[in-house]
Amino acid sequence: MHGPKPEIKHPIFLHPRVGFLKPLVDKPNIEIGEYTYYDDPDGPDLFAEKCVLHHYEFIGDKLIIGRFCAIAEGARFIMNGANHVLSGFSTYPFNIFGHGWEEGFDVESWRREVRGDTVVGNDVWIGMEAVIMPGVKIGDGAIIAGRSVVTHDVPPYAVAAGNAAQVVKMRFDELTVRRLLDIAWWNWPADKITRNLDAIRGNNLAKLEAAA
Repeated sequence: MHGPKPEIKHPIFLHPRVGFLKPLVDKPNIEIGEYTYYDDPDGPDLFAEKCVLHHYEFIGDKLIIGRFCAIAEGARFIMNGANHVLSGFSTYPFNIFGHGWEEGFDVESWRREVRGDTVVGNDVWIGMEAVIMPGVKIGDGAIIAGRSVVTHDVPPYAVAAGNAAQVVKMRFDELTVRRLLDIAWWNWPADKITRNLDAIRGNNLAKLEAAA
């Protein structure tokens, strides 16, 4: 056996609140890696509708989430469609209501507020009710504490917490992080992962590097 099949929507028997997101989310502007799951007592099937907000295809930004991520109930990804123009005296979006209010609106002033794709690396744990703001990059192996508001990039294997979230500690020293990123176990085939679960779950780096 080589672990659960990544195409299964609800991989835990009699526990439908957990779902692998790759087979559940079918949106052209959302990319999710295998084995990444969302846990919600109401079920994970509406992840894109409930958790990815203000995400409009015409804007062109993407939500990209890597493999083996754990996303807790109520996590929210705020996308660029939520941004308002900041260059004038008012941030009110008069133009979207039409009836003459759209006249003279400078579309470029809004485009300047677009902050790019939101990217979550591999093996990232996002805690309950955390909020990820537009354009944020979260590195591999990072942890986002529950109810944090992430407004800036988070480096690999960092623990970020608070509003606005700050790095409160690193999970490992710099050399260990570099070695873990070189190993990138999340890119291994399922059979290799299965053979080496003890090394992946453990803390013997040499053993993980020697995995075959």
